[in-house]
Amino acid sequence: MVTGIGLRSCLGSLQDTWQNLLLGKSGIRFHQPFVELSAYPLGLIREENLLHNNRLSLELLIPALVTDALEDASLNLPQSDCGVVIGSSRGSQATWESLLSNSQTMASISWLKTLHHYGAIITARLLQTQAPVLAPMAACATGIHAIARGYELIQTGECERVVVGALETPVTRLTLAAFEKMGALAKTGCYPFDLQREGLVLGEGGAVLVLETAQLAHSRGVRVYGEIAGFSLTCDATHISAPESSCRSSAIAIKDCLERSNLDSKDIDYIHVHGTSTKLNDYHEAKLINRLFSHPVAISSTKGATGHTLGASGALGVAFCLMALKYGYLPPCVGLKQPEFELNFVTESYKASIQNTLCFSFGFGGQNAVICLSGC
Repeated sequence: MVTGIGLRSCLGSLQDTWQNLLLGKSGIRFHQPFVELSAYPLGLIREENLLHNNRLSLELLIPALVTDALEDASLNLPQSDCGVVIGSSRGSQATWESLLSNSQTMASISWLKTLHHYGAIITARLLQTQAPVLAPMAACATGIHAIARGYELIQTGECERVVVGALETPVTRLTLAAFEKMGALAKTGCYPFDLQREGLVLGEGGAVLVLETAQLAHSRGVRVYGEIAGFSLTCDATHISAPESSCRSSAIAIKDCLERSNLDSKDIDYIHVHGTSTKLNDYHEAKLINRLFSHPVAISSTKGATGHTLGASGALGVAFCLMALKYGYLPPCVGLKQPEFELNFVTESYKASIQNTLCFSFGFGGQNAVICLSGC
């Protein structure tokens, strides 16, 4: 069961982000973080308490997310028997870029702070835990991978409580240049599934959840957002960046997730799709949904509001599914004006009876991740 959530996006904290989402607002603005590169639409976090030298700091962001999640779950520090699964697809890339361009910076930074699993290290130290500490990486599917692995730690009896999630500070020179070179970077904004969509918009942020056994959550008498009913992870490894054209591997992920959740496709009330606003991804997802879901299931992507947080995007998506389950409102597909596909898109938030949701994440290298969240 999920008893706590900590979240940051360009729209603010968990509650601020959720309220802005329901109003259809976007936190994407034009920024020029590097003088040698052009200005781009970006989803930057500008909270002063999370910035170092005007850039989002991992060392400040992670404690903020974990502390918020623990407080939301009515928990205090330390948590010596709490597992940790915190992922990131980019890790400390910004630090590495700084090290490679400045030898003086290299001499002043500990190598430990540049490791890919630094986020998990910071979390484990904050919790003072003796339990398993893991740091998965699966490109843009990292967030769901991390949550799924934490769920497994509970299901196998290794832990009764696990702090899970993913975070990303992906706005670096190399990341911007690479996506620009691929032709995947938007010029004006993020418009998932729209006829005029241009590409993705990078966003900063992350989400951390507190998972607990049902017995532990009930014994503490705390609020429960929902529960993980099942998940599936597949990889087609067909292309370095493009999804498999037949959709076979991603379809298997959806079908297996439903089977493990003891649900049928018609039982799903809402799908938080990956929805990157790129030509290939949105076409791929629309094709998948039309193939596997015969009823008009409600669909939205929130990247038009938060930007694409890469490895953290699945964790944010799961948090939004849980908020929808808890409060009974569906978040809109911000930025969508003229749908290219015949799907039941949520264009404005509305109150709905929601019991079962799916969250999709698809990453480079053919990474497919699907997770089912249900109300309690």
